[in-house]
Amino acid sequence: MNSEPLLLATPTGDVLKLRPEGSWTAANVTTLETLSHSVGADVDRSRVVTLDMSGVSALDTLGAWVLEKLSRRVASSGRSAEFVGLADHFSGLMDEVREVNRHTPAPTAKPNAVLLSLGDLGKATVGAREDITIFLQMLGALFMAMIGVLRRPRSLRLTSLVYQLYRIGWQAIPIVALITFLIGAIIAQQGFFHFRRFGAESYTVDMVGILVLRELGVLIVAIMVAGRSGSAYTAELGSMKMREEIDALSTMGLDPVDVLILPRVAALVIALPILAFIGSIAALYGGGLVAQFYGDMGPAIYVARLHEAVSVTHFEVGILKAPFMALVIGIVACSEGLRVKGSAESLGRQTTTSVVKSIFLVIMLDGLFAIFFASIGM
Repeated sequence: MNSEPLLLATPTGDVLKLRPEGSWTAANVTTLETLSHSVGADVDRSRVVTLDMSGVSALDTLGAWVLEKLSRRVASSGRSAEFVGLADHFSGLMDEVREVNRHTPAPTAKPNAVLLSLGDLGKATVGAREDITIFLQMLGALFMAMIGVLRRPRSLRLTSLVYQLYRIGWQAIPIVALITFLIGAIIAQQGFFHFRRFGAESYTVDMVGILVLRELGVLIVAIMVAGRSGSAYTAELGSMKMREEIDALSTMGLDPVDVLILPRVAALVIALPILAFIGSIAALYGGGLVAQFYGDMGPAIYVARLHEAVSVTHFEVGILKAPFMALVIGIVACSEGLRVKGSAESLGRQTTTSVVKSIFLVIMLDGLFAIFFASIGM
């Protein structure tokens, strides 16, 4: 039968000898804590502390930890503490207790700014490669789905296509017309304000016509569609991915590209050129109103000058960009929707990413087209 725990303290000068005896187990936890506190003053005054474990008859994790705390109390101030007389069957337990909370973080050198920048560049490169791969995979899947529709026209989901046209085309006309009208009016006002200094107010019409028909008309509309319809596509497909509806379609033997993605992308490709045309007309009309009320230029003069300044080529350059921009917006929006994980945070992140990527690619595509058309003389 185990005896009550004891802790005998024998100070000799700067050396303190502690001799625990009896049962140092969890059953005597209150007594063990009392014994530990009772020798605290002697421990703090001593330079060397020796713990003689030969009198311990029973030892468990709690008892070993109480003794280890006494040892660490000495070692923390740079003094010496050692265990002697430890029985073999207790040595494994004491070794384990000594390792508890001993893992101190290794000192880390200050990170090199150049290496960090190179690391960020490498991560961005890997991410860009993944994005390009996903984009090309989606483009290939759409191409194969389109071939299937051409081979079997009845497989086209006409109802879904018409509904998407109504959503992203017809319902977008008011906001597209309003924004482009204001853009055209602002460009015209700034043109009259600055060209008036040089007596060249008439060249404002040239600037408005060429900018709107070649660049700003389709670009502004594409950016608005990316923010309005692209984000909606990503949110819709992402919500379906979270609810496992897309997996259910695959289980039923239906291709999600045919059912969900092709009608949406096709509607974008059809609707964006129409919206770009309406937006360009609204911008020219806004410029005409500013010319009449701010630039003292009558409607007949404005239309005649516009007829001289622009040509069908300028209109063709703008409209030819629209289907390609729509294709890019649709692919990015749908692919980002399919990358949504199972959380609302993931849905919000991918929706934001979809809009940012779409706008970036649309602007980059517009720049590439500008270089291409300039090189062929259009």
